[in-house]
Amino acid sequence: MKICISSTGKNLSSSVDPRFGRCAYFLIIDSENKEEFEVIENIGTHAQHGAGVTAAQIIADKKIDVAISGNFGPNAYLVLSQVGVKCYTTSSSMSIKEALEFLNEGKLEELVKPSSSHYK
Repeated sequence: MKICISSTGKNLSSSVDPRFGRCAYFLIIDSENKEEFEVIENIGTHAQHGAGVTAAQIIADKKIDVAISGNFGPNAYLVLSQVGVKCYTTSSSMSIKEALEFLNEGKLEELVKPSSSHYK
């Protein structure tokens, strides 16, 4: 399973970013080998409009199964859900490594709708 987590930094000890569309980075992690991961700089951060859609399209192109972030706006959530990505929300004070552990333990909330109208 491929997992994408919005991140404030480039490693597993970084915090989960509270914003999906405007996060600094995405960490793409394979659940089979959590020590190897891909870091993607989010080009949507500087967009005046459409950051959520841009970010979601980047992730959709990576064939992700699960996305984790502090919040998902309506546009990002719509794009991700349309391509079958399950979205989970978590505290932004949690590290990427902790978020992965919580996902494996079934302690993250799977969203059935966007978690915010728009997060700035």
